[in-house]
Amino acid sequence: MSFSHHLFFCLNQRSNGEDCCDRHNAFALFEYAKKRVKELGLAGSGKVRVNKAGCLDHCADGPVMVIYPDGIWYTMVDQEDVEEIIQSHLIEGRPVERLQLA
Repeated sequence: MSFSHHLFFCLNQRSNGEDCCDRHNAFALFEYAKKRVKELGLAGSGKVRVNKAGCLDHCADGPVMVIYPDGIWYTMVDQEDVEEIIQSHLIEGRPVERLQLA
């Protein structure tokens, strides 16, 4: 089974008090993306897959997601940002520049 796009959400947790994506609501954003991709009929073989990832080494930028095969890294704040990425990047094929990591 292959996919047109793979979304990897960093859900890393740090117990030592250092910053991490988990402290920036990453799991809720991951769950939202997973739910919306299914609702919009984008999930499944040959389509989009939303996955959990460990540390993506951008802790201070969190929460962080990378979309492959495009290799585009995003940081997002809320569900509206995730929705914009889904609508613009996944559906319309236009990456969201304002949310991309430099």
